[in-house]
Amino acid sequence: MRMLVSVRSVEEALQAAGFGVDYLDLKEPAAGALGGLDTARIKDILAAVRPRHPSLMISATIGDLQAIELTAIEHAIREVADAGVDLVKVGVPGQGGAAADALLGRVALCGRPIVPVLIADDGIDEGLFAIACTLPFPALMVDTQAKLGGSLVERMGPARLARLVATARAHGKPFGLAGALQLRDLPALRELKPAFAGFRSAVCEGERSGSLVPARLKAVHDGLAADRTAFCEAIAE
Repeated sequence: MRMLVSVRSVEEALQAAGFGVDYLDLKEPAAGALGGLDTARIKDILAAVRPRHPSLMISATIGDLQAIELTAIEHAIREVADAGVDLVKVGVPGQGGAAADALLGRVALCGRPIVPVLIADDGIDEGLFAIACTLPFPALMVDTQAKLGGSLVERMGPARLARLVATARAHGKPFGLAGALQLRDLPALRELKPAFAGFRSAVCEGERSGSLVPARLKAVHDGLAADRTAFCEAIAE
């Protein structure tokens, strides 16, 4: 299980990268679950991080746009992708419906490396998720919009999340979990074993819009690293 950390500035990006995170996700936490940064700041972060961490995978969000805003979404995707990130994250209503279906189909054909983020507050339609796993996306995620009602693990429960992980694994699709994840969720995450887990709330002081805390970054990183060590030891036996 790899570690993703959401960051909004050059300082935060370098701090997280220095702890050995696997993925950086560029966003503005104060602007919503998938709050977007302007392209100038994205380029500044990339210019600072790439020379020091050339192999680090970096994604960025396009903002909390409504699924029916297809023209605005496509424009935002082009702007963010052209800024130079590896992956572009786009929010999709997880409960399904005509708007979610249309959005998934449109972004799957846009020619850019899109990671759909299925928003789980109103539930996840497992049929929609299975369809998304068959489309040419490099990865998928599930996240929450509201961050004060408990973590994704607490709100959905391990059993439902395990079904999603199994579906993604059956399709060979890298799949990540995020959504106000906390240190207390690490045991459940180690059981679920998604390809990666995304953190912001757990590594910040106070709310997710606060500053990154080195001790918390280390605690999450070490918690996930312990899982990797146990996995490698099991393989070697």
